[in-house]
Amino acid sequence: MSTSSTARLFATYAAASLALVLLLGAVLVVSMRGEAERRGLAQGTTEALLVEQTAIEAHLDGRSFYEPLSTSEVATLEVLAQHSVSTGEILRIRLRNLSGKVVWSDDGSGYMGTPDDEVLDAAKGETVALVTKLNTDSVDVGPEGIDGVEVYAPVHAGASKRRVGILEIYLPYAPIAADVDAGMAALYRDLVLCLAILWLGLFGVSYYLSRGLRRLVQLNRYLAEHDTLTDLPNRAAFQAFVTAAIAADSGPIAVAIVDLDRFKEVNDTLGHQYGDHLLAELAHRLSDHIRGRDRVARLGGDEFGIVLRDATDPETALWRVRELIESEVRIDGLPITLNSSIGYAVSPSDGVDCDTLLQRADVAMYVAKSRHVGVIRYTPGIDHNSTANLALLAEMRRAIREDELVLHYQPKVSLDDERVVALEALVRWEHPIHGMLAPDRFVPLVEQTDLIDDLTAWVLARALADLVSLGDDHEHLTVAVNVSARNLARHDFATRVAATLGDLGVAPRRLVVEITETALLADPGRAAAVLGQLSELGVRVSLDDFGVGQTSLSYLSTLPVDELKIDRGFVTDMTHDLTHAAIVRSIVELAHNLSLSVVAEGVETGEVSDALRRAGCDLAQGYLFSRPVPITALRAVLTASADAVLLRS
Repeated sequence: MSTSSTARLFATYAAASLALVLLLGAVLVVSMRGEAERRGLAQGTTEALLVEQTAIEAHLDGRSFYEPLSTSEVATLEVLAQHSVSTGEILRIRLRNLSGKVVWSDDGSGYMGTPDDEVLDAAKGETVALVTKLNTDSVDVGPEGIDGVEVYAPVHAGASKRRVGILEIYLPYAPIAADVDAGMAALYRDLVLCLAILWLGLFGVSYYLSRGLRRLVQLNRYLAEHDTLTDLPNRAAFQAFVTAAIAADSGPIAVAIVDLDRFKEVNDTLGHQYGDHLLAELAHRLSDHIRGRDRVARLGGDEFGIVLRDATDPETALWRVRELIESEVRIDGLPITLNSSIGYAVSPSDGVDCDTLLQRADVAMYVAKSRHVGVIRYTPGIDHNSTANLALLAEMRRAIREDELVLHYQPKVSLDDERVVALEALVRWEHPIHGMLAPDRFVPLVEQTDLIDDLTAWVLARALADLVSLGDDHEHLTVAVNVSARNLARHDFATRVAATLGDLGVAPRRLVVEITETALLADPGRAAAVLGQLSELGVRVSLDDFGVGQTSLSYLSTLPVDELKIDRGFVTDMTHDLTHAAIVRSIVELAHNLSLSVVAEGVETGEVSDALRRAGCDLAQGYLFSRPVPITALRAVLTASADAVLLRS
């Protein structure tokens, strides 16, 4: 939302709130006017009843008005009429019998005619009051008179207070109206004042909120386009700038990607706080150096992007950038120096759109990193044998971000009853150009870079989510996820695993972390610490491809390993290779002596399965039981396995 949009929103809200306040005022005025009229009628009714009770009922002898009034009654009424009518307190007064016939009136009028409905209602005992004009009833004669309150009330007489007739009385409405108008004027004044205060309050609130919203919009726009640590433009802003520069410029434009070598060592050795300080200092240096029409941005992690417009000599400019990065940085008095690898591509010769230039600059950067040459420009022939691999690496970020990866699952079965008790998650890449790629096509490449952290995080989250989706019927299942040496080198790896388990609500015992002997030996101390943290969480640890590496047996007694997986090279041909069969039996016996379970992989025939069962192996996986299948097909495999177990039992 732009600032102009928030201003329009504020104006719209102010106008709408004013309209609503005015509407509320109109509704209240109508309601108050109606209430005032009801009060006027109530006041007139009260006065009429007072006349009926004090001046009329008190002087009646209790006879019904069907009989003629006595001389004394008539005299009393005439005295009342003479005084009240002459002073204007009463406009007219009549008495009727219960049939509605006028039996007496102050002016002798109204002796003939059919009674109105109000008369009949009063005859039934109701009191009826309405605002009218004098001489508008059907029995009246003469010109229309002034406004008055016309009241019809039953007359009671005698000790029994029985109904003997009807009082019809007209009271002047002007005094009542004056009273009502005076009260209404005060109410209108207070109402206008309150509504004005209400609208001003709403206006003030909306103004305050709109200012806050404008500031929030500006902040969100800034955060959406900038990196919070370095205050540099982020990847999205960098891509937008590259695209705009390509569209606006006719000259060459160089797009460079800068990767900091050995930055991970700073984080791991000194801590992330030092790493953050280092990135902020380098960002400050670069932003001071890259000025004018050129731009620098932080693309993420330890990568920066640079755009050089009018790039007549980008090589020289980027070597200066590298020298700037590699000059000493002091943080808390500690001197730190880094190397950097820079790859770049130039538009239009190396590409005419942002994605192509970034991809090719990324490829060049990986070549510069692998060759330790500092700065290199992309050319189609650079490191020809590994260009395809480097391109895959450059595309991996997009694959993770855009969910191009999928997981297939291979069941692990118990050799006792061939029931599926566990799964191994195996990643595949649905590449938009190359089709479905097996893990051995890209995982070894990714394991050489920090991208393996993102890939492992994705696999872990998806595998656990799929495990949850299988439902409570399969809550006994565990899922195994492969972890690389780089993952185990991360001091916070166990924390990340715990967070993912907590977010998805999965019990740690249902996760198995599979590591290779190579990963274990890369940094035994760090690996032992991380595996210990995982074990404390309740996560199980499996040592993959056991028997083909150089694992010291002492590690098995000190590391928190729960399971050994026998390499398929020993399993596949164990029925006709006595040496391999002996190795399998030895591994099973060793594992059981150490209270570890054993999994055999690569089981493809019933003969091998039987041999493993005789050797005491616990679990097996292989094509004999199931190939790796996607989650949609896995449900059918689990159902078939359960049905088979039931039939055998």
